[in-house]
Amino acid sequence: MKVAVVILNWNGIELLKKFLPSVVAHSKEATVYLADNASEDDSINFVLNHFPSVKIIKNEINGGYAKGYNDALQNLSEDIFVLLNSDVEVTENWLQPILTEFEKDSSMVAAQPKILDFKNPSHFEYAGAGGGYIDKYGYPYCRGRIFDILEEDFGQYDDIVQIFWASGACLFVRSTAFWDAGGLDKDYFAHQEEIDLCWRLQAKGGKIRYVGTSKVFHLGGATLDASSPQKTFYNFRNSMLNLLKNVGGAKAFWFIFIRMILDGVAAFKFLFQGKPKHFLAVLKAHISFYKLLTKFLQKRKTHASYFKYFRIKSIVFQHFMLKKQFFSQL
Repeated sequence: MKVAVVILNWNGIELLKKFLPSVVAHSKEATVYLADNASEDDSINFVLNHFPSVKIIKNEINGGYAKGYNDALQNLSEDIFVLLNSDVEVTENWLQPILTEFEKDSSMVAAQPKILDFKNPSHFEYAGAGGGYIDKYGYPYCRGRIFDILEEDFGQYDDIVQIFWASGACLFVRSTAFWDAGGLDKDYFAHQEEIDLCWRLQAKGGKIRYVGTSKVFHLGGATLDASSPQKTFYNFRNSMLNLLKNVGGAKAFWFIFIRMILDGVAAFKFLFQGKPKHFLAVLKAHISFYKLLTKFLQKRKTHASYFKYFRIKSIVFQHFMLKKQFFSQL
C-alpha cells in the first residue's frame, strides 16, 4: 500500500522546526506532504530549504482542519492517508503496526496509534489517548482520558481494539473510504470533525481500530489552547451537530434536548469558576447550532444511521456523580 503522511500547517514554522524532523526520519514507507493553509510566515520556505523530500501542497485559504484536509487530499493517489498534526513527534516504526492491520482486514477503514503527552510522556494525551468513544449525549471520552483526567501509561492499552472514533491528531484512513463517506465536513471548521467522519465510516460498515503497538507524542493545544473559549465553543457546538446529523430517528432530538440541559449546567459551572468567557462560549455554541439547524437537518436526511454508537449512556453521570476517574471503571 502507498501511504501519504499529510501535515496541515498554518503559520506553524516553530512547530515544523521542532516536530517535522521525527516525521521525516521515521516515515520511510510513506510520502510526506506539507499541506499549507495559506500561511503568512516562512513555513513553506523553511520546509523547501531543510526538508526537500517533503512535498508541498498550497491551499488557497485557511479553511480550518476539515476544508484544509479536503482540499489537500483531493489530488493525492495514495491508498492510506495519515492526517498528522504539526505538533506530533512520531517514533521509530510508528507506521508499520497500523499498516499491517489495514493489510490484514479490508473492513478496517480508519485507525490511530497510542497518543501520549509530549510534555508529560508517561501519561496519555487529551486528544485521542488510547482510542475514542462517545456517550449517548455526544460527550467524547477515551481509553486513558475522561474529561480532564489523564491516565498514566502502564501498558494497559498496548492492545489492538475496535473503537468508535480515531483522533484527528493522528488519523489513518483508507483513501477510498474517506471519499466514499464524503470526506471531512467543512462546516465543523475545527474539533470533532473526525468523530463525525468515523461515525459515517461505520455507518457504511467500516471498522475503526486503535493500535497500541504504535505510539506518538502530541503536544496539544498548538492551534487552540485547552483554556481557549474558542475551543469550548467548537467542542460544545460540534458535538451537538454530531448528534443532529448522525443519530437516526426521533430519539436524536430527545438526546439533543438533554444535552442542552447538561450544557447549561456546564456553562454555569464555568461562571461559578470565574470563567465568564467560557460561559459565553457555551451560549454562543448553542446560538451557532440553531443557525446551522436547517443545513444539518438536510445533511441528516443523508447521513443519519441507526447502529448503536455508545458504550455507556452518560459519561457525565459516571464521572461527576459516581466519581469514576478511569476507563477501566466504566
